[in-house]
Amino acid sequence: MMFSPLELTLLLLAAAVLGVVAFRMMHLPPMLGYLVAGILIGPHTLGWAEDNATTHALGEFGVVFLMFSIGLEFSLAKLSAMRRIVFGLGMAQVLLTIVLTMIFGWLVAHISTRLSSISWQAAFAIGGALAMSSTAIVSKVLTERLELESEHGRRIIGILLFQDLALVPLLILIPALANPNGDLVATLSWASFKAVVVLFLLFFVGHKLIRSWFRIVVKRRSQELFMLNLLLITLGAAWITEMAGLSLALGAFVAGMLISETEYKHQVEEDIKSFRDVLLGLFFISIGMLLNVRLVIEYWWLVLLLLTGPVLLKFGLVALLAKWFGAPVGVALRTGLALAQAGEFGFVLLHQIGSLNLLEPLIIQLILASMVLSMLAAPVILAKSDAIVMKLSTNEWMVQSLALTQIATRTMSTQQHVIIAGFGRTGQSLAKLLDEEGIPYQALDLDPDRVRDAQAAGVNVSYGDAGRRESLVAAGINRAAAVVITYASTPSALKVLHHMKDLAPSLPVIVRSYDDSDLDKLRAAGASEVVPEAIEGSLMLASHALLTMGVPLRRVVHTIQMARGERYASLRGFFHGASDVSDMAEHLQVRLRSVLLTDSANAIGKKLGQLELDALGVEVTALRRNGVRLDWEPETILLAGDILVLRGAVEELARAEGRLLKA
Repeated sequence: MMFSPLELTLLLLAAAVLGVVAFRMMHLPPMLGYLVAGILIGPHTLGWAEDNATTHALGEFGVVFLMFSIGLEFSLAKLSAMRRIVFGLGMAQVLLTIVLTMIFGWLVAHISTRLSSISWQAAFAIGGALAMSSTAIVSKVLTERLELESEHGRRIIGILLFQDLALVPLLILIPALANPNGDLVATLSWASFKAVVVLFLLFFVGHKLIRSWFRIVVKRRSQELFMLNLLLITLGAAWITEMAGLSLALGAFVAGMLISETEYKHQVEEDIKSFRDVLLGLFFISIGMLLNVRLVIEYWWLVLLLLTGPVLLKFGLVALLAKWFGAPVGVALRTGLALAQAGEFGFVLLHQIGSLNLLEPLIIQLILASMVLSMLAAPVILAKSDAIVMKLSTNEWMVQSLALTQIATRTMSTQQHVIIAGFGRTGQSLAKLLDEEGIPYQALDLDPDRVRDAQAAGVNVSYGDAGRRESLVAAGINRAAAVVITYASTPSALKVLHHMKDLAPSLPVIVRSYDDSDLDKLRAAGASEVVPEAIEGSLMLASHALLTMGVPLRRVVHTIQMARGERYASLRGFFHGASDVSDMAEHLQVRLRSVLLTDSANAIGKKLGQLELDALGVEVTALRRNGVRLDWEPETILLAGDILVLRGAVEELARAEGRLLKA
């Protein structure tokens, strides 16, 4: 079926939307929705969309913007610090995968007459294709799980970077090996020279120019110009590396690293996100379109063999190499699981193998099908990686127990403390304010360097994942006064809130978000309050603007308080009737308190209005039942297990709690 470029784009977008909606409803990773949508509309199933240059171009742009985003997380100093992982562990993984594939290919050629035509050149090329792992899938999952800076996350990214670098010499070597009459040394020398020159220009010349150029652009004070400049730099760097025979993704990664050294990094991250996610979804659809379902059904046993063999081989090889390079067993196993699948650059090499006639078309199709299936399985494997590692390694239990013991030791004697999930800039600012007020806290973070430096400075922070039930228990969740999630990641926040329902359903949880788009979802999951950065920024901007225009400070404070009161349930009514700034101290004594109605509570079976809590000066701000926020009214009958969120002064709250609980 032939479509115009516009019709094809609309079809891909419609498939993406429907696929993601369906998989979100089933609580499965959205990238699986993209892949399945691609399989269904692809040329081998319904035949609505062709695997052509348009779909490949859209998909390739997705990988370009993903690598640019990853580059923003790195810097030249960090890459230099990771050189042992990139050029040691990464190189060993690629070379050994190729060697083992060649050995296996030699054995197969001698055992099977059907496959005796597989040459060592073909085995070398297949090994190069199988050595690749999916940068797009793995990086996206690690980003969503906030594991880019974890120990296994750094090793995974380091190996993926070398795989991207290795693509270039492989693309040169395979045609040269297939043509024995060519001058291999001259070809490699020329390609290496071009790579060195281009990377020198990008890193050293670009490093000096990019900050000055961004300043010129920013001084024009145009968001449109800033965005155009960002796209120009990203795609321009990708074009330069492609012209030199390198990959588009490598140029984009370098551009991201250069911008990460500037003060514009965070703004760039926000601006590029929408382009990255949309185009990356189209990339996953284009990968799904490659799968020939009929071929998989007809040769299912061979596809299964080609699926499980390379996946197990790469898992074992990467895990052993990571352990050999000094990683703990648990970290090595997680690294192996993340990199066991095939990669998008493997399809590039497989296409080259077909064009050089190194393998029969049927064998290429079977290998391609197994690679697509391995990428389909990758998000599921990554989601279950913790459970798999626990089953495979008895030592991992000891390592996890030790980490949890360290957290528990730090909080054992602490009562009524605040648990801070995430110790980045926001978490550290919160910790300083709590310290000044003499309020105890315990922070959890997954960046080992940050944790080590903070601990050396005497800060109460431990290495741990707030999204794990065990970490929350070790941090003293049952003795805590509140939990604050300081990173703006809705999926991770939902994991924490899910555990909070079981561990401490009445404990207040304050969640940070980018905006209020996920407000209802976070509140329904149990968040006491959601603080969107965009709204807070607008309120501060408004207050300074009003002061600049000569509005009296008292009126500005009152206006901002009213605006916050309308936005935040926990602040609503705090400052009503405030006549001047000095009155704020009295109102700030107002607190929130969550009260869980136990089986013996006095309020059970009574109507909410019957308890006359308002007569005590206390307001009911929320009622939760079975983890769901209810629309309550005075006639609502209270049941055992209900959680009432009350607002009032400290003494009034104590009296109200007594009226609710005491018989």
